[in-house]
Parts: sequence; structure tokens; C-alpha cells
Amino acid sequence: MDAKNTTNRFKPKYHVKKNDTVLVIAGDDKGKKGRVIEVISTSGRVMIEGVNIVSKHTRPTQQYPNGGIIKKEAPIHISNVQLVDPKTGKGIRVNRKTVDGKIVRTNKTGEIIK
Repeated sequence: MDAKNTTNRFKPKYHVKKNDTVLVIAGDDKGKKGRVIEVISTSGRVMIEGVNIVSKHTRPTQQYPNGGIIKKEAPIHISNVQLVDPKTGKGIRVNRKTVDGKIVRTNKTGEIIK
């Protein structure tokens, strides 16, 4: 299945959602924690606050009259992040379970993740 041609019906289910706190487990920013700003489901990437900062060279525009170098977050692949348990502060694996007809995210011990 081509990820770029997915409709909402076939959109993949990921283990992280917007505003989750995640831990980066691979790459240059390994070990950093941050809040998910955006989940890009078409490419399987997430934008995390304060992680994977890149320098973007911009020419002068109305928005940036001086131009120059701007630091901004770049997306990171979703397989390189792990959800952080709010109780322990450590990275956890996420399972899915059906409770009262709804699919909810749970951790390994069965506790429901909000």
C-alpha cells in the first residue's frame, strides 16, 4: 500500500498523537523528550517541539524583511520516537485494546493511556 495515496478510511494508526510527550530513541537527538506538534500521516513522520532543529536559509520576504538563517523543527520518522509514561517518565511501548466498543491505547501492564 502506497502511503501517499491513502484516504481517511485507510489512514494508518500510529502509537503517538498530537500533544503527546515522546522520547527520541534514535538519531542525532537520541534521549531528548518533547511534545508532538504535528503527526504527518502521509509520510509517517512527526514534528516534535525542540527536537531535530535545522537551519533554513531564507531570502528577504515580507515576513522576514532581513532574510538570513532561521532555526526551525524538521520532521522525524515516527519509528524513532517512543511514548513517555506520565507516571514513570520513561519510554513505553503502546498496545491497542477494545474497551466498551472503543479502541484505546494501553501500555504493557494494561493501563489505559489518555
